[in-house]
Amino acid sequence: MRCVIARFPFDLFKNEVEDSMKGIKPEPVTGDAVVISRRVYPVKQVGEVITRQDRRDFSSAEVVRALSKLGFTCRTAETAVAPAAAAARTPLETASALLGTPAAAEERTGDSL
Repeated sequence: MRCVIARFPFDLFKNEVEDSMKGIKPEPVTGDAVVISRRVYPVKQVGEVITRQDRRDFSSAEVVRALSKLGFTCRTAETAVAPAAAAARTPLETASALLGTPAAAEERTGDSL
């Protein structure tokens, strides 16, 4: 697929992107991310590898757009943070939030719904 990243045209193919990322250790994800071969990479890291350009030369949105068209799963920074916040809740807190009652009040009184 032909795409433009940092004003340069590239012919990218899914299998070539996967091959170029083999053996490369993913950096910690702080922003947008992409899943390649069951590994989660920062979008900027993948863009640097596949374009051989400096990360400052392109935006993460350009790379996300290209990788999404190739069929890769991309996650925005907001999407990556949401599951971590939901996992921090206990089952009681989750149920209480869904019902609209505070979990602390039930624990003090011992009442259940």
